[in-house]
This record gives sequence, C-alpha cells and structure tokens, in this order.
Amino acid sequence: MSAYANLKQPFCCHHCAPPAWARPGCGRPVVGWRGRHGAAPVIVYGVLVGFLAVAGGVLLCVFPGQRARLAAAWRGFAVMGGAPVSRFSRRLGGALLARPAHAVGAVLLVAAPTLLVFGLRGPAIFDFGDEERMTERQIAILLEGEQLVPPPPLPPAVFTTREVEQVRPDIVHASRNWRLLDAEFTQRLLVVFKLMEERHGYRMALIEGYRSPERQARLFEQGSHVTQARANMSYHQHGLAADLAFFRDGKVVISERDPWAMRGYELYGEIAEQVGLTWGGRWKMRDLGHVELRRKGVLGRATGAPEPAPGSTSDPASD
Repeated sequence: MSAYANLKQPFCCHHCAPPAWARPGCGRPVVGWRGRHGAAPVIVYGVLVGFLAVAGGVLLCVFPGQRARLAAAWRGFAVMGGAPVSRFSRRLGGALLARPAHAVGAVLLVAAPTLLVFGLRGPAIFDFGDEERMTERQIAILLEGEQLVPPPPLPPAVFTTREVEQVRPDIVHASRNWRLLDAEFTQRLLVVFKLMEERHGYRMALIEGYRSPERQARLFEQGSHVTQARANMSYHQHGLAADLAFFRDGKVVISERDPWAMRGYELYGEIAEQVGLTWGGRWKMRDLGHVELRRKGVLGRATGAPEPAPGSTSDPASD
C-alpha cells in the first residue's frame, strides 16, 4: 500500500503533491530528508535562524520606524495568523529598496563576521590568561629540566622559638632530612620553593618531612586535633608528604594569625596544586602547611625507615 493511500482527499494542486520520486511506481525508495543527509540540515537551519535573528536586530536598529510595525504585526499574527506578518514583510522590503545604501550597510554589518571566520579557516587560539599559562609552562620546564637541589638546613634554634612551639610543640623532634623523602616528591616540592621565592618573595622552610610510624602513632594518641591518621596511614611514612612554613628575618613564621603568612599559605597552596600536589588547606580540618603526593596502594602498607637518596643534601634533624 502506498504511503499516501490513507489520505482522504486528493491533492488539490501540484504544490501539495509529493515529489515524483516519492510517488508509487517511480522505482525509487521513499527516503526522508534526515535519512538522506543526516544531521547537516539541523546545523544549516540553526545557522540560518541565528543569522536571521541577528539580521532582524540590525535592520530594526537601522530602520527604527519599523519597530512599531513589527510589534503590530506580531500582535496581529497572534490573532489572525500570518497575514499581518506578510504585509509587514512587504513593507520592510519596500523600505529596504527605498534606502539601498542603508540596506547594503546592514547586510555587510551582519555578514562581515561570518565571512571573516570562513575566510580565515584556521584554528583560533584565544589566550586570555598569559600569566597563568606562563606559570604552567615554567612549571613543566622545571619538572622536566635539571634536578633542583634542596636548600641548606636552617639552624635548629629557629624551630624552638615560642611562636613555633605554640603551634607545633613537638616540632623539635621532627625530621627535616631531605634524603628521606621520595625523589619525585622532592623535585615537585623544590619547584614550589623556587616559585614561591622568585614570584612572590616568600622563602619556604621545611618543618617536617619523613615521619616514622612510631611518631605517627604518638601523634594520633594526642587526639584528632593533632592528626586523624594512624601509623602507616599518612603519606609522611612513605616520604610523600611534608609540612612547610615561611622564613623571614631569621625566624620561622608559622602562625595563621599573621596576615603575611596567611597570604603566603594561599599562594603556596595554588602553586602546590599546579605541580600536582595535594594541599591540606582544602581539607575540612585545614592543614595549611601540609602537602602530599598521593599514590595508589601506598597507605596502610607497613614501611621501615627509607633509604636515603644518594647525593642528596641532608639535614641532621631526625626522629
């Protein structure tokens, strides 16, 4: 049975009849527009609608007198159908013909951006963040370039001041031996040191690096306000975490009440995350000086004291 057999009325004229290829007996299959051309018509129609919308806006700006007529036409369309719109279209066409210079200018105004895009036909790169992109490139170069060397160790006395002891009372027993840290983590951390000083003028200080399981267990026993990680459940035990502070005027600045230090922690967290480290400042119980390099299958694994990396600068402080 023909696809048109169910129609109750014959076609009144050739405009209503289907095309010849779709009629019964023509020998060609009836294929829809979407089936023959895929999604291309959707794109074409979308571009056409957008173009007409922009063109209409430009024409109304060029010919303000047509605004009232357009409003009246749409009101009439809502009541009587498309006849008022057709009359408005004829009037607008007459206005364009009466002012050919305005018409040409409006067409060029609408078509120029589209013609420019199609004329270039090349990949456009829009760089709105030069400073951030430069930072990413510099970090990539530093991570892939020469091996950075840890800074000289600070005098032990700077870790025994009243300010430091109020925040970290047991920090005197912490390890600041760079040789006990993971090699990859060390390089990322040194990039943070370098960028913090060169870009922002903050000199960083290593407060604690590797932490033995025994020390972790003692800290855990002090309560959740100190640490929530049991022994071997902290990246410190694997040389993949460190606690940092700032060094200014011969003193370690660790207090979060210092506005200068708080600004430094924000910058430090941003750079640490850019080099692929996890910053403790994002945690619910914030640890602003803490960073770690996370690896799967590490936590929970019992470890002994790591072997010092050969050729690395060491700090005499240890557990």
